[in-house]
Amino acid sequence: MTNKTEIAVFGGGCFWCTEAVFKMLKGVSSVLPGYSGGPPPAGGENPTYEEVSAGVTGHAEVIKIEYDPAQISYETLLTVFFATHDPTTLNKQGNDLGEQYRSIILYSTEKQKTEAQNFIKKLENQHLGVQHPSEADRPIITEIKPLDKFYPAEDYHKNYYAKNKNMPYCELVINPKLKKVQQKFAEMMKK
Repeated sequence: MTNKTEIAVFGGGCFWCTEAVFKMLKGVSSVLPGYSGGPPPAGGENPTYEEVSAGVTGHAEVIKIEYDPAQISYETLLTVFFATHDPTTLNKQGNDLGEQYRSIILYSTEKQKTEAQNFIKKLENQHLGVQHPSEADRPIITEIKPLDKFYPAEDYHKNYYAKNKNMPYCELVINPKLKKVQQKFAEMMKK
């Protein structure tokens, strides 16, 4: 890794899944689950998982990706992001329901904002990146907004998949997603 890393923040469903996906990619040095996209919490405290899950914070479950742009581009991260969740459903990914599971990109630079907007336009024009053919006719509703603040999730969420591979959620939801990513993006996988 070079000394120059950048940050990308995405929300595309449960952060256990997205964390596991992006940790596999070359050029990604860290992936941290957390919360963002809502207003600052009262009292300046970090929102809790329970508060976010109850829908009282306006935050989404997101991941903060630290990456080396010399090894992996923001556009490549966007490609993986859109290939691993359904950007056409409102507040839902699979069986996970609630605004905390919405599709969201939180940009930290104007360049990221422009790249995200252009990427979505390209997907809409070419019907690329959607998980299922039936999604091709539905508009992408991914929210794009500036990153205000990232609130790290509680410790038990960090590296969740690595610590809980045999749990039913990991076996039924995360494993199939990881296999798909490994097949579709084999050249991008860490050794």
